[in-house]
Amino acid sequence: MEIDKTTLHDLSIFSNEEHYSIFHKLDFTTTSGGSHKLRHIFSHSLNSIEEIRNVQDIIKFIQSNQQQWPKIITNGTLMVVHKFYEHVIDQLPSAPTAASAYAYKILHNQDYSLVKYSAIHCFDLVKGMNEFVENLLKDDTPVLLKRLLENIKNIVEKEQFTVVLKKGSASELTKAEMLGLAGFMRYHYKQHVFELMNSYHQLDAWYSMALATKEYNLSFPNLIEKSEPALEAKGLYHILLKDATAYDVHLNKDVNFIFLTGANMAGKSTFIKSVGTAVFLAHIGMGVPADSLELTLFDGMLSNINVIDNIVKGESYFYNEVQRIKDTITKINNGKKWLVLIDELFKGTNIQDAMKCSTAVIKGLINIHNSLFILSTHLYEIADELKQYPNIDFRYFETTVTEDHLEFTYQLKPGTSVDRLGYLILKREGVVEMLSKL
Repeated sequence: MEIDKTTLHDLSIFSNEEHYSIFHKLDFTTTSGGSHKLRHIFSHSLNSIEEIRNVQDIIKFIQSNQQQWPKIITNGTLMVVHKFYEHVIDQLPSAPTAASAYAYKILHNQDYSLVKYSAIHCFDLVKGMNEFVENLLKDDTPVLLKRLLENIKNIVEKEQFTVVLKKGSASELTKAEMLGLAGFMRYHYKQHVFELMNSYHQLDAWYSMALATKEYNLSFPNLIEKSEPALEAKGLYHILLKDATAYDVHLNKDVNFIFLTGANMAGKSTFIKSVGTAVFLAHIGMGVPADSLELTLFDGMLSNINVIDNIVKGESYFYNEVQRIKDTITKINNGKKWLVLIDELFKGTNIQDAMKCSTAVIKGLINIHNSLFILSTHLYEIADELKQYPNIDFRYFETTVTEDHLEFTYQLKPGTSVDRLGYLILKREGVVEMLSKL
């Protein structure tokens, strides 16, 4: 699924304030390399149902075999092994004996200490990766994981690693065995050792996805083969919210456009981002925050949520809104399946202009039947003109007012909201009173 940086930012997949990002919430990796690998996964959505199901199978397999997951390898292990290749040390004995190992310790004491420390972590790396093979390489191991484990098996099944596989810990190594292991990995097996570390980063990323899916009780979506786009969610909610309200969402070729209204703060933006986030997570093989989600594979997802002006280029907010819509129309007019998310269209111009522009855009977009759209607006006046189109589903978020007190139910209801509560919010926050005292 194609997804650009703007959409990733709009949905808070990544954020400079990491505690407000989806990635940060779902990152359970234990190594820096694993976190980088997971970030790569989050930056590259999958392009086929088979690929998505393969990742889902891996996550389910890891969850069912969590107790057998080896814990010997740490971030420190990988860092020390990596640094081992960067340090300059005196030449190690080519075939160390007890005598030559002792001599190396006496004559090259500083280097010996470094090699000994590094060899312990090299031992743990090989030992840990072999445990992955022994514990997880089974008949029912998912194909991608099995391929990775078989490659690991080929790397660790070397005569020089027999000493590692036979001993319980690095403390059992003699000086000669320790120097022999370090020398082999440093001079003859560097590329394969880096391959082992990269494999562990991938395992760490997958394990993180499995832990996150379990920790937040996410459900695996069902991807269906269809030529037309469809999305049906029950109990869908936003994963970043502690006490999130759940929604049911139904979009298909017959009703492919949600026209969403409601007062400021009523929940429109959260709803849009909830749908986008769930679709995104589905397309990287993750579980999703919903009781159930059935959807087709999308070719792409585009959002128009957090448009900003560009002072350097002299571009106004409205101009950038127009450019984003223009780019969206250009991309989705290709017969492929897109999910388009638009929040408060044309905020950067006066209300009359915004109504005219919004109506024109919506009337154009509804002619694209192979995409799904969710559009929120505060311009409820244009709804009447759009009710003639059967593929538009009018939804709103209800707000009740009791003696200037606002109550938001965050419940998605059929129909159109006519609430205009900006002044009440201004009054409730004491701004009107402050102004009266100036």
